Amino acid sequence: MKTNVLQLIHGFIQGGSETQMIQLTNLLVNSGNFNIHVACLDGKGALRPKIDAMNFAEVPEFNLTSFYDRNTITQLRRFAAHLRERNINIVHTHDFYSNIFGMMGARLAGIPVRIASKRETLGLRSDAQNKLELLTFRLANAIVVNAEAVKTYLLRAGVRKTKPALIYNGLDLSRFPLKCDSSETLRSLSATLPPSLNGNRPRFVTIVANMHHEVKNYPMFLRAAKRVHESSPGAVFLLIGEGRLSESLRRLSGELGIQNNALFLGHSNNVPDLLRISEVCILSSTAEGFSNSILEYMACGKPVVATNVGGAREAIVEGETGFLVPSDDDKSMGARILELLENPERAKQMGDAGRHIVETHFSCDAQLRKTEALYDHLLRDVRA
Repeated sequence: MKTNVLQLIHGFIQGGSETQMIQLTNLLVNSGNFNIHVACLDGKGALRPKIDAMNFAEVPEFNLTSFYDRNTITQLRRFAAHLRERNINIVHTHDFYSNIFGMMGARLAGIPVRIASKRETLGLRSDAQNKLELLTFRLANAIVVNAEAVKTYLLRAGVRKTKPALIYNGLDLSRFPLKCDSSETLRSLSATLPPSLNGNRPRFVTIVANMHHEVKNYPMFLRAAKRVHESSPGAVFLLIGEGRLSESLRRLSGELGIQNNALFLGHSNNVPDLLRISEVCILSSTAEGFSNSILEYMACGKPVVATNVGGAREAIVEGETGFLVPSDDDKSMGARILELLENPERAKQMGDAGRHIVETHFSCDAQLRKTEALYDHLLRDVRA
């Protein structure tokens, strides 16, 4: 009889944790080695159709308004009952809210294997939230981390050294073919390009990150973009992402005088094509776990300029697949972007090397293999 595994996520917005959870769920379903169930705290979001396409009989929601009201108790009891009724053996949670709710609910239900996930270090949560999550991790048998940097953070925070399990993010390379006709993407952008280009092909510099959290440090990118624009007026800066900070960032681009060259594209279902027409791709975060965006950039054969935070150095080889710059140092970032724009042959060599690294070290097969091995190991431990 196959083991029943439940994957729990907060919701289905377009984010790194959500993307990885959906991808892993699909891999597990297709492998057929476990019976996979899915639940969430909020069923809405742009990525919801990807879960629906897997044709689960149900994707129950356990809606929360706060961790500190009576509704939380009601939802925890509902969740525990759901786990018992479906004879769940493993609960695997994937983000801050599902970690806390899922670990408590799984413990209440007596689930033998409880796996949390941590994909960030600092900058996204308050001190109180960080303390609450660390307390919740005591209920977990293991904590999946996606970078050595995240593992180090947890160990320094006092997590038992046997709990973190390093499984790098996997990337479905079929979504990122290197050879593809990008003419339609260029045409769709043409109406928004600055008149100063006078028909010349723009030099696209692209960043993909949500605009919900200051930790992504879009202002650094915009300041670096201003520096690049002063030396390379044909550069066009594509900002892909949505969130509450978008309006303030638009205002900042105006204050910096680059509003015509900074294109705010919002949510996009066309990220691979946008990356393929780009010459340089950027990460400007002040803190990270392991960035999905970096892998996507490299998968598209693009050189990366990233802040040297979190797991960036675990993917980017300095001077070979891109450049690492200090956090919030827009001068260094601008200089590295210009260096790549002015040396397209070297930029292509870096992009090709990055694609090879993704193919070798960050495949979906490796992610699936290591996850299933973790499940089997923990089940053996609890049955011993």
